[in-house]
Amino acid sequence: MQVIIAGTGKLATELLAGLKLGPGFELLPWADVAGQAQPGGAAPQAIVVHAGSGRELDAIAAFCTATHSPLIELSTGSAIEAAPRAFPVVLCPNTNILMLKFMAMLAQCGPMFSGYQVQLTESHQASKTSVPGTAVDMAQSLGLQAADIVSVRDVAVQRAQLQIPEAALGRHAYHRVQIDDGACSIQLETRVTGDAPYAQGVAQIVAAVAAHDLQDRVYPVMDFIGQGWL
Repeated sequence: MQVIIAGTGKLATELLAGLKLGPGFELLPWADVAGQAQPGGAAPQAIVVHAGSGRELDAIAAFCTATHSPLIELSTGSAIEAAPRAFPVVLCPNTNILMLKFMAMLAQCGPMFSGYQVQLTESHQASKTSVPGTAVDMAQSLGLQAADIVSVRDVAVQRAQLQIPEAALGRHAYHRVQIDDGACSIQLETRVTGDAPYAQGVAQIVAAVAAHDLQDRVYPVMDFIGQGWL
């Protein structure tokens, strides 16, 4: 089965270079297949991974509709989730599987900490300007608003206070949850560095999509965690 990577940015480039798929999968860039499938056309079913800005979403949606190909959406706040689709869509604000399982744990246990002092801090590379989707999901699980998230993009703070390794300053994802009651303090911290954890996770998500008969609807990737597919 073809696995098509749509996008021209850093993540898409890393996936095309480093995505390791099992036997039976062929990795292709979107540019190689764009425009091939029209309604009633003969293009084969594929799995499309969108890691772009959204400029090509209409064409991607048309391709997925014509070929009934599932779409794995890696962009946060994508327009693809707003309208009914004639193909399966898997929304992945994060693709590191261990991180996703941690987020699932927060979603289940977060309400237990209602009434306590809760602070959520996130840090990413200074070039990241998009909404930190993982942090927003974590905030919702903890009863916080997006405006309550403390975002760090200052390299000096990342280096000195958060202890982000020098080699990871250009590509990292850091999240810290602190819960206090005045006498007791609990701190939960996650660190993801480099591109490999994301590529490995995308490979696992692709395998899960290929292994299951998905309906024509939107699937939050957390559904895959809950089903034990990841």
